[in-house]
Amino acid sequence: MPAITLPETSPIETWTQSKPPVRGDRGVVASQNVQASEVGAAVLAAGGNAADAAVATALALCVAEPWMSGLGGGGYAIVHDAKSGTTRCIDFGMQAGAKLDPADYPIDSDRQAPPDLFGWPAVVEDRNLQGFHSIAVPGSCAGYAKLLSEFGSWSWADAISPAVTMAERGHRMTWWTTLNVASEIAWLRKYEGSSAVWLPTGEAPVIGDHTNRGLPMGNFAATLKRLRDAGPEDFYTGETAKALVADLQAGGSRITAEDLATYEAKVLEPLTRTRGGTEYNLAPGYTAGPTFAGALSRLPEFGGPIDGAAYRAHAEAMIESYKVRLATMGHAGDVGDRSCTTHLSVLDAEGNMVVMTTTLLSRFGSRVVLPKTGVLMNNGINWFDPRPGLPNSLAPGEKPLSNMCPMLATRDGKAVFGLGASGGRKIMPAIFQLSSFINDFGMDLEAAFLQPRIDISLIERIIADERVGVDVIAALETVAPVDRASPSAFPGSWAIPCGVMVTPEGPMGAAHVFGPLNAAVPA
Repeated sequence: MPAITLPETSPIETWTQSKPPVRGDRGVVASQNVQASEVGAAVLAAGGNAADAAVATALALCVAEPWMSGLGGGGYAIVHDAKSGTTRCIDFGMQAGAKLDPADYPIDSDRQAPPDLFGWPAVVEDRNLQGFHSIAVPGSCAGYAKLLSEFGSWSWADAISPAVTMAERGHRMTWWTTLNVASEIAWLRKYEGSSAVWLPTGEAPVIGDHTNRGLPMGNFAATLKRLRDAGPEDFYTGETAKALVADLQAGGSRITAEDLATYEAKVLEPLTRTRGGTEYNLAPGYTAGPTFAGALSRLPEFGGPIDGAAYRAHAEAMIESYKVRLATMGHAGDVGDRSCTTHLSVLDAEGNMVVMTTTLLSRFGSRVVLPKTGVLMNNGINWFDPRPGLPNSLAPGEKPLSNMCPMLATRDGKAVFGLGASGGRKIMPAIFQLSSFINDFGMDLEAAFLQPRIDISLIERIIADERVGVDVIAALETVAPVDRASPSAFPGSWAIPCGVMVTPEGPMGAAHVFGPLNAAVPA
C-alpha cells in the first residue's frame, strides 16, 4: 500500500462558533456564565444601575460558576459614575494572613511542581497550590459591598437575593460542570467538605439530559441567607466569620479572626494613561495594570491595517513590559506610579459602567470547601513566589502580585468601552490587544473579539492564533520563536474576555466567542 503521512497535530475542535454582541435599551451585562448575566440584566431591567447589576452578577457567579470566583476570593473593579464623571478602582484583592510563616512552604527540590499558572518551583505537599496553607484572606464580600455602597442604588439584601434563590435550588449542572470537577478531582477528594458537595457519589457528577438539575452546595445557601439578613460585615466580624475561622484553623490555616476583622476593601484612584484621546483607567498596585501601562508607552502609532508589523509591535511592547514586571514588581518592589478567574462587564442606559475581575486564582481555588459555611476558599498564596528574597516572595500581611487587568476607557469624561478577562498571565496581553483593536484600529466589539490574538506571557516564546496567517507568523518570528494554537473551549490557550461599549444605537456587550456558557445579555 502507498505510504501515508499523518499530520503531527489535528484540530482539537472543528465546529464553527458565532456569538454576536447584543444591545439593550436599559443596558447590557456580559460575564462567563449566562445565568449570572441574566441576573444582572434583570437588575438593570428593574431599575438598578451598573453597580447594582455588577454586584448581583458577581454574587450569582458564586453559584453558577463557583470554581472561578466566590465569597472566598478577591479581585478588582473599575467603575465609572456618569453623573459625576469620575472613575474609581475598588481594590478587594486577597492578602496573606498576618501570621503567615514562609517556613511553612519549603522548596521541594526533588520533584517538579504540577502544571500551574506561574511555573514556581515545587513546594512540599504543594502547600502553596492547594489545601489550607494555600488560602489567603478573602476580599470579595467586602469588595462587592463597597462597590454597592459607594456607587449602587440597591440595598445589599436586594442585590444578594437572586444568589440566595439560586443557591437554594443548587448549582445548575451542565457538561461544563462535569469537565471542571473532573479536572480537579484528585485534590477535591482530599477534603471532606469539597467531596460532599462536588463528588456526592465519589465521582464527578454527570447529567444525562437537559433537565435543569440543581446540585446541592452544602451550607452555602444558609450562609448567603445569613449574609442577606445580617449584612456583608457578618462575613468578617459576625457569626459567619466565627464559622470561617473555626474551619480554617481546624485545617491548619494560620488565618485568624483578626485577619478577617481588619480586612478592608479600598476605593482608589485608577492608574491612567492616554492614547489617541482615550484615557485608559486601570487597576494600580500589584495587578497587571502597571504592566499594561508600560506596554502602552512602548507602542508606536499605527497608520495602516493590522498586519505583521502591527502584531510585531504589540509583541515587542508587551514582552519588554513583562520583563520589567517579573523583575521588579511585588510587595517588596518599587511600585511607584506603576502604582483560572472570572470577569464581568456592565453598562447601563445612563452611561454608568463597571468592569470587574474576581477570582479564586486556580480552578476551585484551594479546592477546600469549608464545611460550616459551604464557602469555597481561594489559593491566593500561590500568587507569591515561594523563593525567598525576591520582590514577590512570601510575606505575612502582604498582597501578592496578581494578573487581573480590568480596563475602563473614557473620552471627554464619559465611559466608552470596558474590558476584562480571566486566564492568569494571559489576561493582560488579551486586554492590551483588544483595547488596541478598538482604539487604534477603530473596531467595534464584534470585530475586536473575532480578531486573532497572540500571547507573550511565556516571554521567551510567542503563542499565535493559527488564524493570523503566514505573514504575521514570519513577522513575529523576528521577535521570538512562535508556537501556533487554535481557539478552543478546553483546554484554553487564550484568555477569556468580555466587554461592553457605548454605541450610537445603545449599550453593547460581547462575550468570549469560544466558551460554552459565556454570554452578554441585554436589558
